[in-house]
Amino acid sequence: MVTTFQKRVLALTSRVPKGKITTYKLIACILKSSPRAVGQALRQNPWPVKIPCHRVVKSSGELGGYSGGVQKKKRLLEKEGIKIKGNRLVDFIRHLFKLKTKN
Repeated sequence: MVTTFQKRVLALTSRVPKGKITTYKLIACILKSSPRAVGQALRQNPWPVKIPCHRVVKSSGELGGYSGGVQKKKRLLEKEGIKIKGNRLVDFIRHLFKLKTKN
């Protein structure tokens, strides 16, 4: 069962377009929560193809976790045109999608 909080996290995550990323922290700020809680909600994403949780990374530009493994997350992001060196985005700001609440 998906909780109300998870639904809110997943709804925000689903708005991140291909080739862009957002951060656990930005989602947490919108939801007045913690980045860790956001990560836990994404970890249980029942629709990883429909809701691209691989597009959520750490505020430091590091990839963070992924239910399919970090290497898979890296491959998915690279396939979308995002360059990664090691486990860090090369041009973090260029790819950042700033989520806003819908009024």
